[in-house]
Amino acid sequence: MVREWDPRTASSAEIASLLDTLNAVLAADLPQDPPWRESSLREYLAEVMPGERRISWIAQEDPDVDGSPGAILGQVHVLLLGNIGVLEVLVHPSVRRSGLGRDLVLRAARRVYQEGFESIGVEVVGDTPAVAFYESLGFTREYVETRSVLDLAGVDWAELAEMSTGVGAGYRVQFHPGGPPDELIDAYARAKAEVRDIEDGELRPSSYDPQRLRDSLDCLHRRGMKPYIVLALHEQTGEVAGLTEVVVPAQHPTRADQYDTIVVQDHRGYGIDRAIKARMLLELRSAEPQLTEVQTWNAQANEAMLKVNAELGYRTDRDWCEYSVDVAELVHRLDATR
Repeated sequence: MVREWDPRTASSAEIASLLDTLNAVLAADLPQDPPWRESSLREYLAEVMPGERRISWIAQEDPDVDGSPGAILGQVHVLLLGNIGVLEVLVHPSVRRSGLGRDLVLRAARRVYQEGFESIGVEVVGDTPAVAFYESLGFTREYVETRSVLDLAGVDWAELAEMSTGVGAGYRVQFHPGGPPDELIDAYARAKAEVRDIEDGELRPSSYDPQRLRDSLDCLHRRGMKPYIVLALHEQTGEVAGLTEVVVPAQHPTRADQYDTIVVQDHRGYGIDRAIKARMLLELRSAEPQLTEVQTWNAQANEAMLKVNAELGYRTDRDWCEYSVDVAELVHRLDATR
C-alpha cells in the first residue's frame, strides 16, 4: 500500500520503521557510513525553509493480524523549491527490483507536474544501484562532486594546531558555535554572495542574503542539526574574509557534515582556507567529543580545496552526482510502462 504521509503526524512506530529501512539501505549501499538514529528524525523529515514544501509518500505492508501497522518498505519525498522538485527515494533492499521504486517516483512526479514545476532533480551516490535506476528513467547527470571523509582518530593534532595559526597578518580567526553573531550576519552573507560559484550544484542552495541566512540557521536548529562557524575577519575593515561551516546532525552525531568553505577573492593567498578549517577541527574536538569523522563534498574542478582537504587528512570516498529530468517526459515514460 502506497499512501501520502506526513512525518509531523506519523506514529512513533512509523518513524521507527522508516529508520529501519533507511539503515538497511545504508548498510547495503554505504556500509562505511554510520547508521542513523531516531533523535530528531521526525523534525529532520518535516522542517523546511520558508517558501519551501516537502510532500512525502510511504509504501507500507498490510497491518498485522493484531492490528499493528505493517513495516514501511519504501518512502519518497519531494522538496519543492525555486523552480525544481528535489526527489529522494528509499526502497528496502529486500524489495528492490519489484517495481516499487518506479511506483514511488511516479507518485512524486505526478504531483510535481500538477504543481506546475518543469523539472525534477535528485542526488545520486556513485557506485550504488541508484545510478542505473535513475538513468533507466531518463535522468541526466548534470553535476558531480567528490565526497571525502576525515577519520579524526588519525589526525595529528599538534600539526593541526600549527596549521590553524598559519593565516597571514591582518586577519583574526573566530569560532562561533550555533552560527555567526547577528552583528556579522550582513558581512557573512556578503562573503557568501561575492564568491558564488557558477558551477555549484542547485540541489543544496546556499544562503546569500541576510534574512535567508537567518532562516537557514533557524531551520537547521529545528531539524536537530547543530551548526558551527569559523570566520576569518579582516582587521582593517571588519569584513568577513573567509568562513567555514560544519553541522553536527542529531541523526548521525558521530559524523559531521562540512558545508560551505569560502575565501573572498580579495583575501585569497593568505592561508585562510587551511587555517579556518584546521581551527574548526580543533574546536569540534572539544565541543563534540563523540565525533569520529567529518565528511565534505567538493567539485572535482576545485583543486585548491581538494589540496587543503588532503593536507588536513581527508581521503576521497566516492562521487556524489546531481541528476535531473523533465517532469512531463518522466511522467509519460512511467505511465507508458505501467
